Order: sequence, then C-alpha cells, then structure tokens
Amino acid sequence: MAELRLPGPPGDGPRDRAGQAEDLQREDAESDWSADSWSDYGSRDKPGTTLGRTVLDGNVLFPDVFHTDHLLFYERFGAYQDYILADCKASEVKQFIAEYLEKVLEPCGWQAIWRTDVFQVLVGVVGVNFPALKAVVQLSEPFLCESQDSSFTQECMQELLELKEHQILLQELWVVYDESGDFDQTALAIEHLRFFYRCIWRTWDEEEEDEFDYFVRCVEPRLRLHYDILEQRVPSGLVLDYRNLLSQCEKLYEKFLNVRNSISSNDSDSEAENVSMVEGLKLYDKVEHLKQKLKVIENPLLRYVFGYQKYGSLQAKGLRPTGAKVIHVVPWTMTANLLHMLARDKLCPESCEDLEIQFHRDPLAAVNACYEGDRVIICPGRYFVDGVFSIADSVEIEGYGLPDDVVIEKQGKGDNFFDCTGANIKISNLKLVQHDAVEGVLSVHHGKTTLENCVLQCETTGITVRTSAELLMKNSDLYGAKGAGVEIYPGSSCSLLHNGIHHCKEGILIKNFLDEDYEAPKITMVHNMIHNNDGYGVVLVRPEMPSETKDASGQRTPGNTQPTQVGDKTTCAEGSRQEQPGCVTDELELCKRAETSEQTENNSEIANVLGATSAKKRQIHKKRLSELGFTEADDNLMSQEMFVSVEGNQFKWNGKGSFGLLFF
Repeated sequence: MAELRLPGPPGDGPRDRAGQAEDLQREDAESDWSADSWSDYGSRDKPGTTLGRTVLDGNVLFPDVFHTDHLLFYERFGAYQDYILADCKASEVKQFIAEYLEKVLEPCGWQAIWRTDVFQVLVGVVGVNFPALKAVVQLSEPFLCESQDSSFTQECMQELLELKEHQILLQELWVVYDESGDFDQTALAIEHLRFFYRCIWRTWDEEEEDEFDYFVRCVEPRLRLHYDILEQRVPSGLVLDYRNLLSQCEKLYEKFLNVRNSISSNDSDSEAENVSMVEGLKLYDKVEHLKQKLKVIENPLLRYVFGYQKYGSLQAKGLRPTGAKVIHVVPWTMTANLLHMLARDKLCPESCEDLEIQFHRDPLAAVNACYEGDRVIICPGRYFVDGVFSIADSVEIEGYGLPDDVVIEKQGKGDNFFDCTGANIKISNLKLVQHDAVEGVLSVHHGKTTLENCVLQCETTGITVRTSAELLMKNSDLYGAKGAGVEIYPGSSCSLLHNGIHHCKEGILIKNFLDEDYEAPKITMVHNMIHNNDGYGVVLVRPEMPSETKDASGQRTPGNTQPTQVGDKTTCAEGSRQEQPGCVTDELELCKRAETSEQTENNSEIANVLGATSAKKRQIHKKRLSELGFTEADDNLMSQEMFVSVEGNQFKWNGKGSFGLLFF
C-alpha cells in the first residue's frame, strides 16, 4: 500500500513538540510537494491559524467553530486524490480514511460542537478510535447544550454518551476555533470526512467491483457534479431529478438489504423463502436500473442523456375565449415608413376585416401574450431579453428582415433560452444570441418546432430535440456551442435540411439506447455543411454490446475526414502541375472527384451505422416480446427502426473526423 503523506509538515501541536524537529527536517527533505500544494491546509511557517471562524446561530452562546465548508473544487479534489483515497478500491475506503486521519488528527486536547438533527452540545475530545472513525468524548464544563425541547439535560446527555460508550462519529463534530493554528489540520480533516460521507459515499459503493479505482470511478464524477450544481451549471430540473433518483435508490437498496439478510438468516427451503428470493431479485434489478441513471447524470459527458420531464406541467392557453387570432408587433423604433411596409407585407392579408394587432416593447412580452394561432412579428433591431421564452401554444415568431437585422440576445442566467412544447411552432428570420443558458439556445420538449432561415450563436449546447419531440430545421446557421450543435434524443424526430453547423465541440450528437424505455430517433439529414467542429461531425452515443467489445476500437473512429488529407491531395496536384503543365485540369478534376466520392462515402457510412443500430434494437424488442409470450408481433407495432435519410451532406475540417461512435 502506498504511504500517505500530509500536504505539509504537521507542525507544533499539543503533542510532544520537542521530538518533532528532526522528523520535520526529514519530511521536508523527502517531500517533493510545492508550497502551493499546502494551501488548503495552511502553512505552518507563519504563526496562527489560516482558517476563518463561524459564529453559530441559536440561543446558547457556543464558542465559534472553524469555517471549513467553503473549500473550492480543486482543494477537495487534491485532498481526496493525493492524501486520503489515492488509488484505493471501494472495499478499502474506510481503511485508507482511517490511516489518513491517524496521520493528521490531534488525538486529544481539543473541543468540538457535537451536532445532530435534534441537539448540539459542547464536548471535549479525549481520544480517537481511528478504525471506527469515532472520537472519544466527554461533556465540557460548563455544560452548553441547545435542543428542540428542554428534555436534553446534562444528566440525559451523560446517559446518552454512556450508551454510546462515549464514542461518536467524527463527522458529527465541528472543531472549536483556535487562533494558534494547532488544530487547523484537524478541522480540515474532519471537514473532508464529513463532506465525503454526505456528498460522495453511497451505501452500495462497498459492493462495487474492486478492480476499478474508486476515486476515478465514483469520487471525481460526483465531486464535479456537486460543484457544477453549486455553480449553476446543471439545469434545475436535472438537479431535482438526480436528488429524487438518489432518494429512491437509497430506499430501495435498504429494502433489498433487509430481504437479503432475511434470506441469509433462514436456512430452510420454504415457499416463503422462494418468494423472498424473487422479491430480492426484483429489488436488485430496480436498484441497478436507478444506479445506472445516477451514473449517467454524474458523468459530465453523458449528463444530458437523461431527459428529465421538466416541462410536463406547462399548459397551453389554447384559443382565446373570443376565438380571435392576434398579430403581435415588436418594433425597436416605429417610423411611418416601417409601419407602411408592415401594413403592406404582413398586416393586411386578403381578409383582414377582424384582424387585431397588438404592439409590444420586447419580444418576450409579445410571446407571453400569445394564444393558440397567434403570430409575432419582430422588427429590425437588437433586443436584450432577461428571461426564457416558454412557448406552449402553436404560434409563429418571425423577424421582419434578414436574420442579422433582427437579433434577440439573452441576458442573465437561466436553464434555457427558448423552450418549445407547442404542437406546431414556427420560428423564422431571427438571430438568437445565447449567454449563460445552462441547457442551450433552444430545446424542443414536445410537439413540432420548425426553425427556418435563422442564425444561432451558441455558448453552451445548441439545439436539443427531446424524446417525443420533432424538429424541422432548414436554411439555418448554428455555431459556437461548447457541447453539440444539435442533440437528438431517443424517440424524437429530426429533419436537418440545407443548414450549416460549425465551430462547435461536436456537430450533431445522436442518442440511441438499446433499452425498452426508448425508441430510436427518426433522422433526416440532407445537404448540410458540417465543418470546423472540434470533435466529430456526427456522433452516435449508445451502449456497447458484449459482442462488440473486441472490435469496438475499430468502430469508434470511422469516416475520418481530416484537412491534412485534402492538403495532401492538393500538394500532389501542385507537384504534377510543375512536371506536366498540360495535365493541370485533369489533376484538379481528379481531386474534385475524390472529394465528392469521400463525402458520398461519409453519408453512406452514417446511414449504414444508424440503420444497423436500429436493426439491433428491433431484434432486442422482438426477443423481449417473445420472452413475455408474444410469439407473433405486428411489424407495424414493433417497428422501432431509425428512419434514416442521409445524403448530400458535406463534412470538412472536423477535428476527429466525419463520424464517430461513443460507447458507454
């Protein structure tokens, strides 16, 4: 087992200081850590504490405690990775933590506040049981206690401690503040312990397979998710779903343990035991299913694979009580000439006798005023909007002019910019500029949304097409997404016609899962230009089947279209040009034909892989129906195939190539 060291010299403390000088010199000579790596523990070169203090709320005048719950991500990350857990396995976690605490914790001579959900009381620490992660305590004098009722007297607390043999969990202690700095490492170590068991550890972790590094597999993704939530980089709906899933999983796992223990304690082969075994297997399957969902959300690459139903409660207004339909006009500035052109082009259709027109100062107010069948016309200008466009009715939003002339720019933080749940929404001739939206510039949650002749300048994710939703995007330009330009979820329908998708992390991300809860997406991609993305032009995310494990590496990076290949061909043509001037036209024609052939192969490859994935899913569905007793399934009802039409698309200068597979 690798030796665990502290981030800095242990320094002077209540223990024997005289015999530590030689040890400190040896540790300083052997240690290769820089001074920066000691920052979260404080430097002992300077006298006094480096930690802040917290004044406790309440009616009892408790002494102040160390302020340690403000640590940054890199401080916790470094502590767990370098000093506490290292490369331990799940079954070794408690042992590694105990060894770490034994090196940093003062074994006695300090005070702490013992806090529970019911009371808090001042205690003195007289010893530490490191293997059990417990402190040996006694009540401090004078007796200080605060509780929800007056039943916790000094005698009652003394009896409670005697029942616990005066040993309480270290994570329930908040170290009393001390200016000397002698107890800084003790306070920080207990903070790391408390945070670990509150935010990182799961009751089922100890049963995880031991061939995996626990820190890499569990600690790092959960720690990153925790700080992503704190910094509002995760949608609020996804956070709520994660917490609900975690709570459900903990309850089901507790039931599973109870059933398993009842079976193991009973050696009889009775009918009741057989029933318990069946119940245990069902609970186990449910727990594993929930654990898989939790892991997907904890994984930053797959976090948004799990489509939460955030907008299920958003209700459409429907038609107006009067049955009238309204045109909403949003002018940046209204002139007589602009009003005349609007009346000629947009406001006076063939029958406009009962047409109602409303004017608004900003696009969000106009959309919020819409009912079913209304239309919003936005005049040229740059509009700054602090809010989310939640469109639940079938409305049409169009810019009057070219997209670069009608710009809607998001201000302020929020999950989304445009959320579409209406049955038939159309957005056209607009430029949408996204800032600080967690999820993306536009999400289609339900119904059909048509996006035509628009420009989308993204900052996080671009467009998301959720399960059961439909997107038709044509003649539009999307760029700048730090995630995927377009994310296509299982069970959705997406048609991309004559668009440009470029300068994103990935061009198009297709999510297809061989699971009974999801249907394969229906996809049409025709004559799109997908270029200059950091990763792949198109990525398919799906689980890896056991039969594919051996040759998965050969399938993950097909269709690699690199700019160097085009450059190599151009160089060849130029070399031939010098030697055979009469063949310049022929060489250029050959290059064009080679590039055209390569693009055709890319389109065919994407269509073939998506079709093969769909066929595999159909086989699995048939097998499941057969297991349930349905021997003859209706092909129309059974059809889960991914409708694929991929032709005429061009893939150029994408960092990793045209098409890739991401397995999980």
